[in-house]
Amino acid sequence: MYISNIALLGVATVSIVLALVIGIIALVAGGAVGFILKNILQANKIKTAKLTAAKILEDAYAQAKNAKKEQIQHTTDEINLLKSAFEQENKERREQAQRSEDRLIQKEQNLDKKEQVLEKKIEELDSTKSYLREKEDSLSKKQAQLETTHIQIVKKLEEISGFSKEKAKEELVSLFTEDAKIDAAKIAKNIEDNARADADKKARNIITLAIQKCAADHTAEVTVSVVPLPNEEMKGRIIGREGRNIRALETATGVDLIIDDTPEAITLSGFDPMRREIARIALEKLILDGRIHPARIEELVAKVRKDVEQTIKEAGENACFDCDIHNMHPELIKVLGRLKYRTSYGQNVLNHSLEVSYLAGLLAAEVGANQKIAARGGLLHDIGKAVDHEVEGTHVSIGVDLAKKYKETDAVVHCIAAHHNDIEPLTIEAVLVQAADAISSSRPGARRESLENYIKRLENLENIANSFEGIEKTYAIQAGREIRVMVKPNEISDDKAIVLARDIAKKIENELDYPGQIKVHVIRESRFTDVAK
Repeated sequence: MYISNIALLGVATVSIVLALVIGIIALVAGGAVGFILKNILQANKIKTAKLTAAKILEDAYAQAKNAKKEQIQHTTDEINLLKSAFEQENKERREQAQRSEDRLIQKEQNLDKKEQVLEKKIEELDSTKSYLREKEDSLSKKQAQLETTHIQIVKKLEEISGFSKEKAKEELVSLFTEDAKIDAAKIAKNIEDNARADADKKARNIITLAIQKCAADHTAEVTVSVVPLPNEEMKGRIIGREGRNIRALETATGVDLIIDDTPEAITLSGFDPMRREIARIALEKLILDGRIHPARIEELVAKVRKDVEQTIKEAGENACFDCDIHNMHPELIKVLGRLKYRTSYGQNVLNHSLEVSYLAGLLAAEVGANQKIAARGGLLHDIGKAVDHEVEGTHVSIGVDLAKKYKETDAVVHCIAAHHNDIEPLTIEAVLVQAADAISSSRPGARRESLENYIKRLENLENIANSFEGIEKTYAIQAGREIRVMVKPNEISDDKAIVLARDIAKKIENELDYPGQIKVHVIRESRFTDVAK
């Protein structure tokens, strides 16, 4: 049994081995057959590709041949077209050249004709020159004869008249100059009279309208203020024990208190109106309060000073509001408000500035100038007087520095700088501010002038008039607004009097400072006296 199983296993193994051998042989045979078939297929593809390539080459040769023929035909056609165009252009150029040649021939003929005409004209000019040369020679001879005759005549005239040529010329020039001056004076006087008639009428209308619209109140302020007292006993309380109260008040305010025999009144004296106002208000409050001692005085003065500063600010703001002026620097408004306590010749400077602003604005509106600049320049023209006792310099230069510091426009700064002719006014607005300042300052009652300055101004006015020749007497009248000049009738004629009046007026304008205007009257009077016996 066992042996038979072994035998069966051996037979199965042999069968398996045989099957494997047969499979391997079949696989090798299949691969060989596939390789052979593959080579056969590749050979067929190569043959087919060669046939296709030959066909493509043959088609390409045929297409290239056809394209060559077409290109040759196209090129031939283009050559023919270019040839015909060239022949046409060449024909046109030949025709144009022929026409140009014809024109040149025509021009040459014309030039020949002109040349002939010019030759004729040259001949005519030559003959004319010879004729003129002969005339010139003849005129030269006549000129020499005339000069000789002129010299002889001049010598005879000099012998007859007894004057040399130079002296006679001087006499004639002097005579004609005098006559010309007199005629010019007459003409100038007529022109001035006509212009003054129209200008005065228009100026009166403008100024009257401006002043009519500007009805400002004016108060003449002085360097002292008077404080009324309820009774005489209050003087002792204000003085205090050993004068301590009055010393404290004077120290705190910087103002002198004058207590004299004036019944029920105390006088405050000080050059600074602002300090006087602080002292006046503080003293009135102390009198009402009744508690008068150094500590209370210092406390009350400090409070009043703050109130006055607020009042100053409000005064500046009200002034700007009244003049319709905006965008002004707050510090400049405060400086402007200080003018409320500043006077000039007894005239309140803030009221004066408001009046100048009104007048300048109204005048600018009448003449068509810039009303805003004129009004602003008028309001600020005396701004330097607010601090002129604190800063060195004239109120004009101080005002210009303040205006520049607080960014005012160049036009407004120029109005300030030119309102007293420190510089020449270059704008209409500056001239109007100057005129408005003169109107406000010179109107009756506006300001006072010291007696010494007044007398000195009148003396200078008379001295200017007396500096001319032929003056007999001079009188300054109407507070220096008019001057009457009496001339010597045997030295000054009526015509010369006209010239003299103008010369005096011009010299007054150049040498004298005065408000408003001065009228010059030149009077020539002849008197003849005899006695009947």
